[in-house]
Amino acid sequence: MNILFSLVVSILVETILVSNVSTFSKLHIINQESDTLLVRGSGSDLVVILILVVFGIGVFTLSFWLLQRKSFVYIDDILHAIKKISSGDLNTNIDVRGDNEFSEIAANINKMSEEIRVLMESERHNEKSKNEMITNIAHDLRTPLTSILGYLDLINKRELTEDTKKEYLKIVYEKSKKLQDLIESLFSFTKTNSSKLVLKIDKIDIIKLLCQLMEEFYPSFEDKGITCSVNTNIDSYVIDGDGTLLARLFDNLINNAVKYGADGKRIDVKIIAENNIVKIAVINYGKVIPQDELPLIFDKFYRVDQARNSGTGGTGLGLAIAKNITELHHGVIEVTSDLGGTVFSVTLPKELDVERENFKKLE
Repeated sequence: MNILFSLVVSILVETILVSNVSTFSKLHIINQESDTLLVRGSGSDLVVILILVVFGIGVFTLSFWLLQRKSFVYIDDILHAIKKISSGDLNTNIDVRGDNEFSEIAANINKMSEEIRVLMESERHNEKSKNEMITNIAHDLRTPLTSILGYLDLINKRELTEDTKKEYLKIVYEKSKKLQDLIESLFSFTKTNSSKLVLKIDKIDIIKLLCQLMEEFYPSFEDKGITCSVNTNIDSYVIDGDGTLLARLFDNLINNAVKYGADGKRIDVKIIAENNIVKIAVINYGKVIPQDELPLIFDKFYRVDQARNSGTGGTGLGLAIAKNITELHHGVIEVTSDLGGTVFSVTLPKELDVERENFKKLE
């Protein structure tokens, strides 16, 4: 449009000038009396034409520059922003002005810069998480291993009574079990976190599975003085899922409730089946989890500070594994915590697409 407008302006100016020059030339020719002067007049006309052409180009260029001046400034701003982004300043943002090709370019550059910034922050977060994971693994492996080596050294180097030796061996056994649990948790987390894991899909009665798990935890409930209940709006509900992984999922949630909710002396499991989904809530009434820590609760190796002690024996991987298993089944896991209790809610679909890459249907 600017090119067309500049062309029109230059044509109008040229038309006016040519009209005036033609009038002047006619007057000039009438005043000449010899052929020599006429020839000279013809030479002058050629010069005039060249001048008009150059003048027309100048008028076109000037009008086009005046019309495009804001665009040129905008392009310069875009180029300056691109240089800043390329130098590493990903917080650079370009003002999107108007609705044209340049504003579209600016919007796309802003989007690209934001995506790169998010990607780099994600990479930094992953690197930090990896370092924290290595530190936590080293800490959690070293603690029981140090105790095991220490007690074995005492048994080996000192003359001990049979009772003392049995006591030390009992401690070594307990620390070894803790070490075994941690290694198994690490293996389970790595396995469930792998995109290559193939789920063995079968028909699972989720209510029967949960009732069976609660019965298996009965000795732990008795030991902690915990009462338990299973409430459901339906007697049986069959879903698609990997039975082993689903059992591990709810085993981790119930075990977590026993460890950190024992003070509440009660654990409730509520099951609600509706439409094509089932919602399972595992509720304990122990200490309230601070609101600012709830978003971190499913992170690997994360433990609420008050619970990070040898008394609970937690590895910090149980909830991370539970989240991975839930997502592998296309479900959602959430947590809320207040004076009314700490609720871990799992929502699972009734049916899964067994044709997906990571699903294998059992015959």
